[in-house]
Amino acid sequence: MVYFVTWHLADSLPQAKLAELEHEKEAWLGSHPEPWTADTEEEYHRQFSDRINQWLDAGEGACVLRDPGSSQIVAGALKHFTGERYELEGFVVMPNHVHVLFQLLGTHRLEQVIQSWKGFTSRKINERLGQRGTLWQEDYWDRIVRNSRHWWKCIEYIRDNPNRAKLRPGEYALFIKEGGLSSPPN
Repeated sequence: MVYFVTWHLADSLPQAKLAELEHEKEAWLGSHPEPWTADTEEEYHRQFSDRINQWLDAGEGACVLRDPGSSQIVAGALKHFTGERYELEGFVVMPNHVHVLFQLLGTHRLEQVIQSWKGFTSRKINERLGQRGTLWQEDYWDRIVRNSRHWWKCIEYIRDNPNRAKLRPGEYALFIKEGGLSSPPN
């Protein structure tokens, strides 16, 4: 399976905004029982996922990943087990969050791979910055990539994210595999 995953720094989304969004989401979910049509799923992501991405792109929090040394720790961790645990299709390390598109290999599980990335990078970045404590949010957002159209939309999102956030070169780390998957999902 191919996954598009996002996670962010613990200080990147104000708790008041998240609480308001959660209240709105509960009401919306109450009036939109599953299974959803493709249009309903798009509406959900437009109202909730897109808003979170806009908040992340606004650059809230300390944005420790804007520092090239810290963003390269994340980039190196993402690339480290390529070809062994997963095939890495693309990623962008933004100042306060990460988007990654990858295909799991063998029996490796999504939550184990992400925990490995977050655990390793948290220790290394905290060590580099001379700090302790929680670096990443506890959870992450993941979507299974349904087809080649969805796969291309994820690649475009990763590629264009720094421009949408008006970042300058050096304020992010970007990787897109040349040629992409040998066969994107149907």
